[in-house]
Amino acid sequence: MHKPLLTKILKYLIYIAAFVPLIIFSQFISPFHFGKVVVFRSLVEIMAVFYLILIWKDKKYLPKKHLLLTIFVLFTLVFGVSTFISVNPYLSFWGSLERMGGLWSFFHYLVYFIILISIFKTREDWLRLLKLAIFVGVLSAFYGFGQKTNLEFFVGSGERARIFGTIGNAALFAGYQMVVLFLALSLAFSSWLPAKQKGYFYTAALINTIAVFMTAVRGSILGVGVGFLLFAFLYTISSHSRMAKRILLALVGLAVIFVGFAFAFKNSNFVKSSGYLTRLTDFSFQTLTVQTRFWAWRAGLTGWVETPKTILFGWGPENFNIPFSKHFNPKFFRGIGSETLFDRAHNQFVETLVTMGLIALLLYVAMFAVAIYLLWKRVIRGPPGFDKAVGIGLISLIVAYMIHNSFIFDTSANFIVFFTVLGFIVWLTSETTANEKIGQVSHTDSKLTVGQQTFMFLLLIGAAVLIYRTNILQSKANYTTTRAIVRSWAGDFDGAVAKYKEALAYDVPGKYEYRHRFAQWIIEYANGQKRGEKEMATLAYAIQQVQKNVNESKQDYLPYLYISRAYIILGKDDQKSPYNDKALENSLKALEISPSFIRTYYEIAQAHLNKRDYDNAVKYFKKATELNPDVGLSHWYLGATLIEKGDVENGLKATGRAAELGYAFSESDTLRLINLYIKADDLEKITVLFERLIVIKPNNPQYRASLAAAYAKIGKIDKAVEQAHAAAQLDKAFEKEARAFVKNLGREF
Repeated sequence: MHKPLLTKILKYLIYIAAFVPLIIFSQFISPFHFGKVVVFRSLVEIMAVFYLILIWKDKKYLPKKHLLLTIFVLFTLVFGVSTFISVNPYLSFWGSLERMGGLWSFFHYLVYFIILISIFKTREDWLRLLKLAIFVGVLSAFYGFGQKTNLEFFVGSGERARIFGTIGNAALFAGYQMVVLFLALSLAFSSWLPAKQKGYFYTAALINTIAVFMTAVRGSILGVGVGFLLFAFLYTISSHSRMAKRILLALVGLAVIFVGFAFAFKNSNFVKSSGYLTRLTDFSFQTLTVQTRFWAWRAGLTGWVETPKTILFGWGPENFNIPFSKHFNPKFFRGIGSETLFDRAHNQFVETLVTMGLIALLLYVAMFAVAIYLLWKRVIRGPPGFDKAVGIGLISLIVAYMIHNSFIFDTSANFIVFFTVLGFIVWLTSETTANEKIGQVSHTDSKLTVGQQTFMFLLLIGAAVLIYRTNILQSKANYTTTRAIVRSWAGDFDGAVAKYKEALAYDVPGKYEYRHRFAQWIIEYANGQKRGEKEMATLAYAIQQVQKNVNESKQDYLPYLYISRAYIILGKDDQKSPYNDKALENSLKALEISPSFIRTYYEIAQAHLNKRDYDNAVKYFKKATELNPDVGLSHWYLGATLIEKGDVENGLKATGRAAELGYAFSESDTLRLINLYIKADDLEKITVLFERLIVIKPNNPQYRASLAAAYAKIGKIDKAVEQAHAAAQLDKAFEKEARAFVKNLGREF
């Protein structure tokens, strides 16, 4: 093998990596992130083998000194220190299954970056790669457009209100499209390309802009808007173009018109009839999405200042949920289904500060600041031979991306395209750059020695083993878990259990999530089905598995709550069961970790209810209502427990408050309350409750007949007759009784 062949192989592997943002593993957990990362890591591990042999053969392929490379390396080192002193080093190293982050994956981005800036030496090299990256971005945009259809080919299709392309999340997709957009704009305005090619890049920029707007992500749209204004402004002052000045004024005018429109018409029927316009024109800080961001940031920052260690090195990558849980804002909880767990800060700057500390944040900000400074100094204000439009486009890209990252976080596809752009900036701002020729390398004595070829062969074997151990096994465990989920949907209990056990036996990164998914399924199954020995044995096995998560993540409250819920089910039918005490033991530990997490109070109270300890159950339900008085579910639980205790008067007050807060009573809840109000002879409340019942079960003739009787007793004769007719129409057996009832009211049937 020859040296030129090695460089060619590396270039083609980098070209293949450019297609990674399109990868979707649709039959896997985290289909939009998992596949991208395992494929990218595998590619980089293969690249690393050929690159090591290449630099052994020719030291000229070692990366040249550059400030951005230094910052990247230092950031990775701090990432590593933070990982090894993390509250959960395993998670910080491997990352979560949902996001596929962690030190191990991030190290691959660094290796990719080093190879990229070492191998790509000429303008032609970079143009070929950037054109490919833009083409891939356009394909992802069209995939997103396909999600507006009902075509099953597009994962996530179904006339979506907000598209997410091949990235899986509207905000992350917007960030990816934003980078591609400004990259296309930079090349469209550059002098490097012939006029006949520029139309393609203008078109690509337009397509990517449309894609960003179709995500309806306000922070990203703001970033694009500021980026356009900055591009027009810098282009105007650098070129003194009258056309650029007109475009700048037009953009400013459009921005003013849009803001004016938003404030003037945000409450109009025209805007309110469109979910897209409603979202886009909502600038209020009182919007729930905005408030939850502030609450999450505040929780993270409160945790960040706890100790000198957390200030300098954070809680550890992938561990934002720990300080978030410790300082949880009860306002997050609005009932079952509320988003109460933030594994990311939804602000990359806050995320970096809280999880990796002050040093990492300074390096992260420096990466952007230095890139802007170098582009300004060496490209826009640099010597002749540099294309200022490219520098202007890249500065606009960085500013727009920083705004975008103030409301979201980075993941695999965004990292790949952004670090590719950063590599391009390194080449562009390198002191050795001169027009088109950069770092030309002699190919004399290019043939590899036998020793080098042997070592390369051994390294390839090692890379294959590494890929199998860290990527293929992870993929097998992930896929096996989804087969368990599919079998559980089909009602195949034994098959689901077998597949879950098979997945857990791999014992690979992601096992935390696999254990929880297994526990969640069996808890729901055992709670809703007739519980036999097989189900109880499986539940006990799930407890053993989740206990491993407790042992590995001692500051995480969630495994404790899963175990507590499982024990509550096991002890439900026996107030003296030791399982109830174990449930309390685990839920109280969860409470120590997150003192303001409302669901924990529910679990503690439920364990006390199993023990028929109503006083303590009332105590914890009451605490839940105090933490967030606006949650109807808490008041319902409190009221139901008070009633069961025998305090009917206060119980009815609490359930009444639940109704005022919009709690949706179930059929059994409503019937239970009706019986209590019958004893209290409260006809008005009885009427309201029967009205709710016919909403829940509109085709139940008995509920209609009972409501008719209630209406009659409070003097609403017309409504009583109406409900009597409805009962007779639903069931002819009610007709005779209904006729007599209406006649007694002095009306004709």
